[in-house]
Amino acid sequence: MLKFTPILLALLYAFAMYHFSAWRTRKELDARSTELADSRLKSITDRLATALDLKRIRVHIYEIDPVNGLAAPDGRIFITRGFYRKYESGEVTAEELASVIAHELGHVALGHTRRRMIDFSGQNALRTALALLLSRFLPGIGVMIANALTSLLAARLSRGDEYEADAYAAALLTKTGIGTAPQISLFEKLDALTAARSGAVPAWLMSHPKTSERIAAIQSLSSRWQG
Repeated sequence: MLKFTPILLALLYAFAMYHFSAWRTRKELDARSTELADSRLKSITDRLATALDLKRIRVHIYEIDPVNGLAAPDGRIFITRGFYRKYESGEVTAEELASVIAHELGHVALGHTRRRMIDFSGQNALRTALALLLSRFLPGIGVMIANALTSLLAARLSRGDEYEADAYAAALLTKTGIGTAPQISLFEKLDALTAARSGAVPAWLMSHPKTSERIAAIQSLSSRWQG
């Protein structure tokens, strides 16, 4: 029984971490966000809502500077203040910002948001269990190996989610008649928009595929649909 104790402790830790992370994220977003009120964007999100057979899509502004969009575990969609400023200054169009909203809707619809929280908690537990196990055989470097392995796993899972959400957004934008052009043009601007990124975002949102690969995947889908 004793040899299974680290595993049991890791599972309990994962369970506690999941609930704590969900509570902390909800509290942070509630304290630092307000519902977006923009008539131009609302006209576009209404088109997305109609395509999804929804009454409306609520979008919130998260008051941080980095350019980002995110979907909370409770299903709410957020655009950061930094991203909204890019839209206000004309660096990003309403259609391009709508492509971000469509992408985050994809995360919600495909169950990524809740699973990411579970994965994030589980990866922390796995990191702890691996560190305890490896440190017995590799003192001094066991923790580093555990961190590297779990980081690789997290990045792979996150990249898969991003491709799936991109495909969902591409399909939704195509259905509404907006098309994938704004989605692609935003990706082409992405490196410049995020060059001065600052502040903190949830750790499970940080791993993304290469921009060029995401564009190629969307173009492939679009060509297939047109063909």
